[in-house]
Amino acid sequence: MVFDLVAPLGMAAATSDHTSVVSINLFVALLCGCIVIGHLLEENRWMNESITALIIGLCTGIVILLTTKGKSSHVLVFSEDLFFIYLLPPIIFNAGFQVKKKQFFRNFMTIMLFGAVGTLISFFIISFGAIALFRKMDIGSLDIGDFLAIGAIFSATDSVCTLQVLNQDETPLLYSLVFGEGVVNDATSVVLFNAIQNFDLVHIDAIIVFKFLSNFCYLFITSTFLGAFSGLLSAYIIKKLYFGRHSTDREVALMILMAYLSYMLAELLDLSGILTVFFCGIVMSHYTWHNVTESSRVTTKHSFATLSFIAETFLFLYVGMDALDIEKWKFVSGSPGKSVGVSSILIGLVLIGRAAFVFPLSFLSNLTKKSPDEKIIFKQQITIWWAGLMRGAVSMALAYNQFARSGHTQLRGNAIMITSTITVVLFSTVVFGLMTKPLVRLLLPHSAKHLSSILSEPSTPKALSCPLLENRHGSEGEMGGQLIPRPTRLGMLLSKPTHTVHHYWRKFDDAFMRPMFGGRGFVPFVPGSPIEQDLHE
Repeated sequence: MVFDLVAPLGMAAATSDHTSVVSINLFVALLCGCIVIGHLLEENRWMNESITALIIGLCTGIVILLTTKGKSSHVLVFSEDLFFIYLLPPIIFNAGFQVKKKQFFRNFMTIMLFGAVGTLISFFIISFGAIALFRKMDIGSLDIGDFLAIGAIFSATDSVCTLQVLNQDETPLLYSLVFGEGVVNDATSVVLFNAIQNFDLVHIDAIIVFKFLSNFCYLFITSTFLGAFSGLLSAYIIKKLYFGRHSTDREVALMILMAYLSYMLAELLDLSGILTVFFCGIVMSHYTWHNVTESSRVTTKHSFATLSFIAETFLFLYVGMDALDIEKWKFVSGSPGKSVGVSSILIGLVLIGRAAFVFPLSFLSNLTKKSPDEKIIFKQQITIWWAGLMRGAVSMALAYNQFARSGHTQLRGNAIMITSTITVVLFSTVVFGLMTKPLVRLLLPHSAKHLSSILSEPSTPKALSCPLLENRHGSEGEMGGQLIPRPTRLGMLLSKPTHTVHHYWRKFDDAFMRPMFGGRGFVPFVPGSPIEQDLHE
């Protein structure tokens, strides 16, 4: 009797294992196909790898739908835990590890203005617009928490897709602004979304708003500190213990694991894992990377880039396949016009919400810039506005968290919001993504020549601090027998705040940080150290 019961269970388990193996094989084969097709279309002025993966996912979903006679369209079930725990960390970490720090921190205040303040503006516009319009459409039972969640969901720009559209070597200013805003924007959107779940939305008053803003500042500061601390700890350990003396594998493994540990610690402490792993990547590239052997430097650089590339391709491939999931669409099949109307309204709110902060905040940022080369011209503002219109996996994951359970929903209103989110993600990624490259070439035809002069500046602080270091023994200098007044430190800080802070940071970095944590030119020559091995090579 027991055997009769166990045998079917064993057969069911074997069938389930076989189905999983088939699904994994198919998905890996599709990933390989995305890489090959993306390589063949690399020179195409319209296509990029994210759009290629989306289209392949859509085609695969159609084939699976026809094969299973409309029962299913995907081989894996989407999970927000899979996205936030396994796929997002390597993407954000590699972005911080590979970013050009000089350009990023030169525009740090503008990035924070766009990423934090701009996201809040977009959040309020989308939320209030959804409340005003969706309540008149009778799309289902949605409360105030759902409408605010919609604002947070569609305030999250797709930094993954934007990074593939712009190139930091060809357009460093635009790349640093759009990319930096994307990282801070993702973190702000997730914090907003979590705050909506935790705060009492029925009785909103000034105290609740103050607590919310204080909580956001606390999360930003502590998350940044945790990421920097994790990066410095890895630099100190590798510098002191010389793992490369015995095995470069240990160096590479320690860097990868400590980067992932920083993200998981942030999640454990209810902080922003996105900000933590991003700043961990910046600190590791500044200190830790210079402490390892030459072979480890090459290995880590390509390993992080490869993991990020696979995760990005995986995400867009699955989003394309999941878009045709029949479970979600059957609840809105009776009113397709209403679903299209909701999607159109959301796209319109995204366009308005982004324009409402890009142009005004660019104007405010330009007021603080003295040099014309540092100001964001109108054509660049249009490019920034357009490049941030795309929505992607972060919006998908937050929408699933709010409106679905176990990958599907039984409520009509929730089903409409899930299908509308998928529609907005597909439309914005394909249409806006296809038009971004031609738009950049149309608006900024001479950007390459102008930006090459920026790239030709030396990476040392000399180019930034020459005016600060000239005639530093007095407040006045001589030129042609005439006395030239020199600004005080306060005057320099007010006239060129970014350059002044960068100058004094480099002095502090060279005097205290690099001797302790290592870095370029500050790794000691000790037998068995990375420097000795590099010299032998």
